[in-house]
Amino acid sequence: MKELELLIIHCTSTPEGRSHTGADIRAWHTSAPPKGRGWKQVGYSDLIQMRGTVENLVPYDGDNIVQPREVTNGAVGTNQKARHVCYVGGMSKDMKKAKDTRTPEQLEAMKAYVLNTIAKHPQIKVAGHNQFAVKACPSFDVRSWARSIGVKDENIYLNDLMYKL
Repeated sequence: MKELELLIIHCTSTPEGRSHTGADIRAWHTSAPPKGRGWKQVGYSDLIQMRGTVENLVPYDGDNIVQPREVTNGAVGTNQKARHVCYVGGMSKDMKKAKDTRTPEQLEAMKAYVLNTIAKHPQIKVAGHNQFAVKACPSFDVRSWARSIGVKDENIYLNDLMYKL
């Protein structure tokens, strides 16, 4: 068990305008290959739907300790100390490029989610998946967005894998 340090934002890397449910995500992550990844646990704690509703995928108790039952497979090397939230979308309709596809409802839900998480866990740092892996996910710059909604630098994860490459 470790102390909660990170809130990592992801996207489903699915086409703009196509809805998905927590059941879809669970199947992608936990079904045996080739239909899924064969993981024992889904990759995200919560999923932000296109209409802005937040679907809990892995229950957590809200304290500052990440219990073994709360660990999700969001980003290698961070999972024991992170909560992972994902929004549906992140790719162009033709699936040829990463794109910030967040709907106005998702933007509002994500803002509330992040600000509420920081209020409950003042030590947490908000990051994008692309700060830990060479990929576009979540298809926007989390640092800039977090600042735009009033998150202080002390709550923004400033290290960036992309600058180390």
